[in-house]
Amino acid sequence: MLTCLCDGVAGDVGIATVTVLEHLGCEVSFPSEQTCCGQPPFNGGDWVTAKEIAVRNVEVFSLADEYDPVVTPSTSCAAMLRHGYPMLSMPAASRAYELCEFIVDVLGRDEWQGEIPARHIGLHEACHGRVLGTNGHQRKLLESISGAELIPFGSDEQCCGFGGSFCTTHGKVSESIGLEKLQQLRDAGVEQVVSGDMGCLLHLQGLIDRNGIELSTLHIAQVLAEAISA
Repeated sequence: MLTCLCDGVAGDVGIATVTVLEHLGCEVSFPSEQTCCGQPPFNGGDWVTAKEIAVRNVEVFSLADEYDPVVTPSTSCAAMLRHGYPMLSMPAASRAYELCEFIVDVLGRDEWQGEIPARHIGLHEACHGRVLGTNGHQRKLLESISGAELIPFGSDEQCCGFGGSFCTTHGKVSESIGLEKLQQLRDAGVEQVVSGDMGCLLHLQGLIDRNGIELSTLHIAQVLAEAISA
């Protein structure tokens, strides 16, 4: 499941995800009929529309059947499929996994062979990752990559301020939360922010660009793919 943000603005993350899965011996299929997981209308209170999208996803991904796992490079989309759908009186998509969760829990890989050019990385643990319990999986894989030095910083579990539509309805608050997080990262000597959620990364990269902050961002799928090719 590619996700809306990857489809719209971060296609490289989708490519990296396929690269990682194929490297692990998976045969990847991509249902072209897919659209959104339904989280934006769900969070906005439009549960009628959210349920229409959920019903469609159940059909597109055969979620009601005992079939192949659905893997997504997004903690928020995976959380919607597993925890949001039951709130819409839909079956939980128990076969849906965030990428690193799938690698560690399903494939049994808790180390990642490979290396990247040495750099100080700050792992942004997305809020939905705590809901899924996957942030530890991302950390474990990153720590095993040669050249990736994970740097502890401030409140690493603090929200980045994105929050979906929150960043548009409460722009000043959202910006303040994000800038505080970026300051903590810079103070700790982090060079690159890595996360498993594109919403968080797009929000933080926007703040970085607008404020001239010396930091870069990368999705964890891209880091894993980079380590393969090194």
